[in-house]
Amino acid sequence: MLVNEISENEKPREKLQNYGIEALSTSELVALIIETGTKTESVLTIANRIMMKFKHIAEMQYASIEEFQLVNGIGIAKASKIMAAVELGKRISLVTEQKEIVIRCPEDAVKLVMPELAFLFQEHFHCIFLNTKNQVIYRQTIFVGGLNASIVHPREVFRLALRKSSASIMCFHNHPSGDPTPSSEDLLVTKRLAEAGNIVGITLLDHIIIGKNKYISLKEKGYF
Repeated sequence: MLVNEISENEKPREKLQNYGIEALSTSELVALIIETGTKTESVLTIANRIMMKFKHIAEMQYASIEEFQLVNGIGIAKASKIMAAVELGKRISLVTEQKEIVIRCPEDAVKLVMPELAFLFQEHFHCIFLNTKNQVIYRQTIFVGGLNASIVHPREVFRLALRKSSASIMCFHNHPSGDPTPSSEDLLVTKRLAEAGNIVGITLLDHIIIGKNKYISLKEKGYF
């Protein structure tokens, strides 16, 4: 038997057929997506290597095709399949959120974004766009990298808000250190966003900084 072959009862496809999709581990789901291994390694070995690179599954949604290809055994075809699966999951999630999620307080919003933002190794600036009933109509990561006023420009945020006919927005970014204490740059960015929102008639409801299992609402703290 070749190294990239695995016994029938270990194959993710057969396991799915016998026990249902819920019985599969995350690595087995990835193995189903990439389909094949190499001449020297099984598909599960490569899938496990991917999960070791992306220690928290939420990190995969921000990875580029080049980052996936850095994993030994992953070429452009397999990387493309993974990215397509991740994007499909994001789009399904957004449709579900639009129908069901209403933001009544900072905790509601934090529950929505904490699983994605809390364990990232780079800062991500993320926005939730809401209608007049405070229902989520869209959300997207706008910027990746260190947060500063020159990068997080209000025009980029509110251009998307206007396109989505938003009545209000909530902004979030994570501190990879785990400490959500706002920096002077965080406060400057927040002030500029609030002022821009007042001009275009789209309210900045809050800017929330996400740490490790904790957060700070700049609105609740009276920073704007």
